[in-house]
Amino acid sequence: MSASSVPNGPDNPEPAAGPDPIAAGPLTRAVLEIDEYAATLGWDQPARLFALVDTERLLSEEPELAAQLGLESGDGSGTLTPVEQDELPAGTPLDEFLGTIAWPGAVSGCAMTVERLMLPPSAEESVPEGLDGEQLTRWVAGHPDRQEVRMTVAVLRDGSRESALRLREKDSPTEVLTGAGLVPGLAEALSATFAE
Repeated sequence: MSASSVPNGPDNPEPAAGPDPIAAGPLTRAVLEIDEYAATLGWDQPARLFALVDTERLLSEEPELAAQLGLESGDGSGTLTPVEQDELPAGTPLDEFLGTIAWPGAVSGCAMTVERLMLPPSAEESVPEGLDGEQLTRWVAGHPDRQEVRMTVAVLRDGSRESALRLREKDSPTEVLTGAGLVPGLAEALSATFAE
């Protein structure tokens, strides 16, 4: 695991906004932390991959890494710490890249942020038939109803899932939509990285 900045690390001491972090479970809190961290980087960013590690375990087994991440004793009860991984290789399709990942046992889960263009369901009916992937991408990019969205999806080894969606036009922590089934395809791909 690399020790890049995490949302509540030394470079960004503010907690993530959004739903009450005390009321949310550890996976939801981790997703919202990653979403808020990605928001500080701005839009038009590459996909980012994070390992999710049990904070108590990180504090006890990797104290130097925990210190780099700004964690202190007492921070860890029932929480997950996102640890950003190295940059994804340019030009490699996301599904192909995810197929190469194998996580060590200390990693409880993983998360990813990606930006995409989306269309409302009403526009999906007007998609021309017979477009290949590149043509479809160009068609969506030129559609007047397209929306830019940042998706943050996290999964745990036990199959738990959580997602956060943030629209570029409503780029506010209070406008982030969360739910376990918002981005099922990416959640499946991330879950597959834990397959034995």
